[in-house]
Amino acid sequence: MILGVSVDDVNSHKSFCAKEGLNFKLLADSNHAVVQKYGSIMEYNGMTLAARNTFLIDPTGMIRKVYLKVDPQGHSTEVLADLQQLQTTK
Repeated sequence: MILGVSVDDVNSHKSFCAKEGLNFKLLADSNHAVVQKYGSIMEYNGMTLAARNTFLIDPTGMIRKVYLKVDPQGHSTEVLADLQQLQTTK
């Protein structure tokens, strides 16, 4: 399952998901609880944002891999390869 987390509100997500053609759920974390717990919060031009990090979490809830400051271009290929590797070493 793929989930995205943003500190923006639900209404802003609707237009963003439509504009970008996202095919996964984008969750609103407007109180910053999730991004703080994952250490994935950042400041940019006076705004508080969710850092563009990815966490690969197994079905038991264990974090298997962390990708910091990801570039969306090609990132899904990297994650899918790591997922496949984790499944074969199970």
